[in-house]
Amino acid sequence: MQEIFAPDAFQETGAGPLYLQLHRRIAEAIDKGRLKPGDNLPPEREMAAMTGLSRVTVRKGVEALVASGQLVQRRGSGTYVAPKLRKLEQALSLLTSFTEDMARRGRTVESVILSRSLNSPTPEEVMALGLGLDDRVARLERVRTSDGLPLAIERASLPESILPNPDAVGASLYAYLDGQGLRPVRAVQRISATNLTARDATLLDVPVGTAGLRIERVSYLPNGMVVEFTRSIYRGDAYDFAVELKLAEPFERNTP
Repeated sequence: MQEIFAPDAFQETGAGPLYLQLHRRIAEAIDKGRLKPGDNLPPEREMAAMTGLSRVTVRKGVEALVASGQLVQRRGSGTYVAPKLRKLEQALSLLTSFTEDMARRGRTVESVILSRSLNSPTPEEVMALGLGLDDRVARLERVRTSDGLPLAIERASLPESILPNPDAVGASLYAYLDGQGLRPVRAVQRISATNLTARDATLLDVPVGTAGLRIERVSYLPNGMVVEFTRSIYRGDAYDFAVELKLAEPFERNTP
């Protein structure tokens, strides 16, 4: 740790702004394994004393590393080296649940239930689920984790006729639906970029404003009935979404 924050190298000329020199030195230590995931960095005051830099310069260098996802800051605890992420490739052509997808990869899955409820539907839920104004909607809000790392927040809405008791859902919503003979067979998904709000960033253990992926899914039963309307927030640094494309049939112009 001492050699990473030794003051000598910061005296070099032509090496760029001091905060960038500190940024590069810490990033290199992480890359080469001298700083490992979970390691706690010294407090800002100590880093300033060790490097001979001002606290403002230290803060700027650390903030740049937090913004890039290499460090994480926990209020009242300190600054830590972020866990290394292996990006997960998710095929968009398969209708699977989070639990099923992680199981295929041999990874453990946990769900942190944030809320379960039966409520009157919002206008958005009425439209998506095809409900009447007097119908009720079951809602599940969960943080989905794999191998202890939070990856996604799922906010699912289902008609009360499909899910009369939200407490009946265990680790997997699709496993519950499958057991009721209500497993969806097709879905329409929309993916867009988003910046995480303070609440979502806290739940996913990333800095506020971090880039994420917003996915809306509307799923259907074989008879065409909508069974699920789910809005999910995925960590942008953890996922790549892939889809197979095929050459379109040649366009044939009809001539009179």
